[in-house]
Amino acid sequence: MNAKRILAWSTMVIGFGLAGYLLYVGLRQYTFSDIVESVRAIPPGNLALGLFFAAASYLCLTFFDWAGVLYVGGRLAYPKIALASFLALSIGQSVGLAGLSSGAIRYRYYAHWGLDAEAVAKIVLMSGVTVGLGLAALGGAVMILNPADTAAVLKIRGTVVTLTGLGLLLACLAYVVLALTLRTPLKIWKWHFGMPTWRVAVMQIVVGTINFALVSACLREVMAASADVSYLKAATAFVLANVAILITHAPGGLGVLEVTVRHVMGDQASIGALVAFRVIYFLIPLAIGLPLSLVTEAVFRARKSHHAPASSSGSAA
Repeated sequence: MNAKRILAWSTMVIGFGLAGYLLYVGLRQYTFSDIVESVRAIPPGNLALGLFFAAASYLCLTFFDWAGVLYVGGRLAYPKIALASFLALSIGQSVGLAGLSSGAIRYRYYAHWGLDAEAVAKIVLMSGVTVGLGLAALGGAVMILNPADTAAVLKIRGTVVTLTGLGLLLACLAYVVLALTLRTPLKIWKWHFGMPTWRVAVMQIVVGTINFALVSACLREVMAASADVSYLKAATAFVLANVAILITHAPGGLGVLEVTVRHVMGDQASIGALVAFRVIYFLIPLAIGLPLSLVTEAVFRARKSHHAPASSSGSAA
């Protein structure tokens, strides 16, 4: 096993260990029956809306990849892009090390459809940039509109929070300006990375923000039974939880998400609601993505074996 694989496995083990500890800290005061009852307390209508917002988020995530394919000049049909995106993210977001795991899955599909390693690396990079832009845009908005909650959690003044939020929005605007003006590509190893067109840059900000807004709406819906939570408060909790997840690299945000949201929202966030959110947003897509990936892989192999004899007979002729 080479050094890179040892590092990857070590990071994953540490991530799962930290996630497990944080989850234990967050759940140790509750019994199993407490958790089951709090999940059952969520009204069916709110659960249905939570499922709708989660599905809409995964649909929105497909446009992260579409922006990347546009960036590299690829000519792939949207259904292929949507399939690669869903399989990569439904599995990668739960497994952990999303950049590596989802990147490997994307490479399997995009390479099969004719894109080279450089193009796939750029698509993964663009997807990561879209995540950052969406988080910055929504984070900037909630910091300006709801500075009190962020200030209370981070123990800083409200004016600092507001100015930080304004800075995040200006950073998104600066990205579009750079896309309009900067044309000198950045060279990394043997690959060149240039800025996208301004239209693709705007698309990244829009779909990135909509995605995080949809996930925040999903979180808010599952909390409706335990408290009348405002959308802005749920969005603030989700943004801060995502920052914590990015710092810790915990698989699927396991433990980090629950602890951070409860820290922001206190008793308004029942543990049952958080368990329901994890099931809706992470486990259900994973349960769909894993068998779908196996079916797709079987189709790829069947097509490859079908074409192989034809190629051999053609060569013999």
